[in-house]
Amino acid sequence: MSRLPNVKVRDGEAFERAYRRFTKSCEKSGLMAEVRKHERYEKPSEAKKRKSAIARRKVRKVMLQSR
Repeated sequence: MSRLPNVKVRDGEAFERAYRRFTKSCEKSGLMAEVRKHERYEKPSEAKKRKSAIARRKVRKVMLQSR
């Protein structure tokens, strides 16, 4: 696993702002996606369907952009 996201709170910085930076760094690192992925067991057939759907969306997006 890659490095875990961390945020140093600056002098006089509000907690809400530091928390927002931390959540943004979690999103960028893909940590939340990884947690969601492991919330429940995914059968191999379900994983194959999900990956196929993602690939179809990518192809469709490229086709729409090339028009």
